[in-house]
Amino acid sequence: MRTAIVSDLHLATIAGEDVARRPAARARLVGAIAGADRVVVLGDMLEMREQRAVSVLEAAAPLLEDLGEATAGKQLVIVPGNHDHELVRPALDRARLRGAGKLGAEATFPADEGELVRRVAARMPHTEIVLAYPGIRLRDDVYATHGHYLDRHLTVPRMECVLASAIAHFAGSGENGSSPAADDYEAALAPIYAFAYNVVQDGEGKAVTRGAEFTRSVFSRSNPTGRRGLAGIAVARLAIPGAVWGLNRLGLGPFRPDISPAELRRAGLRAMADVIRSLAIEAEHVIFGHTHRPGPLAGDVEGWTLPGGTRLTNTGSWLYEPVFIRGDGPSSPYWPGGVTWLADEGPPRVTNVLGDMDLRPKGRA
Repeated sequence: MRTAIVSDLHLATIAGEDVARRPAARARLVGAIAGADRVVVLGDMLEMREQRAVSVLEAAAPLLEDLGEATAGKQLVIVPGNHDHELVRPALDRARLRGAGKLGAEATFPADEGELVRRVAARMPHTEIVLAYPGIRLRDDVYATHGHYLDRHLTVPRMECVLASAIAHFAGSGENGSSPAADDYEAALAPIYAFAYNVVQDGEGKAVTRGAEFTRSVFSRSNPTGRRGLAGIAVARLAIPGAVWGLNRLGLGPFRPDISPAELRRAGLRAMADVIRSLAIEAEHVIFGHTHRPGPLAGDVEGWTLPGGTRLTNTGSWLYEPVFIRGDGPSSPYWPGGVTWLADEGPPRVTNVLGDMDLRPKGRA
């Protein structure tokens, strides 16, 4: 079975950074996966934090319908992430009410529990839709998950990581040095996702996006492309270390003041290793997304193979993020367009189908 895996489409961003909605990029994506026997959308298919659900579904409809045509008679696995957690929330609630027991590392649910996932499935009527969460075993030796649980371990002081750490800290999750289980991750993270989703259903949604904008602003100021100004020096040498010191003193860390691109990559890999260990995942390969940095790419060595032998693969994203791409263009590791391939044997293979396409927003040099 030939499986195509994509993640982090973030369909329906207000800023239009979700390139898969652009006709040319959409055609590339659909054309690429058309030859697959199975397609896996590994989290954050929908951007549910910026617009009302009805607007998101309307914006996403063309791609969902094209995906339905490309996967007609085949299986499409949807693994929700942090930005579209609402796709699986009703199924998780129902399982709890039925006394299904603790959530494990992999579970599948009918794609009709909840109005949101039903409407997504309705756009692909001839496709077998499988809802899996928090991950799925794609092969005996391959496990795949979106990867948002790593926010519970990330040492980079992103807003969502700080909030998750605070919730877990005050809820007493993982006390006495015990590793969090899937239910512990949900207890720390699901309230953040529910808040972000529900706010935009009844309001303008701007307050929900400010946390991400703030994080990108801090990253940009502390990692300038050119000569560092006074603001960048102040952020890198004073503001970030001071904030990190305060967070750690409150018991919310350990966070580190380094938010360089290299440290973002290293921290994501370390945190994913912690998730694998906590959930007791035994697999030769673990595929995840979430960090938007695909890999391993040429030259990538450190952190991609864990001490026990498990090899990590990141699917990248379909989001054009200028603050990370900067002036590097398609040579940037954050360039969108990732498709990861998995055959019956052998390691996952990371590819990019948009490497020759100019994805810069109109009017941007």
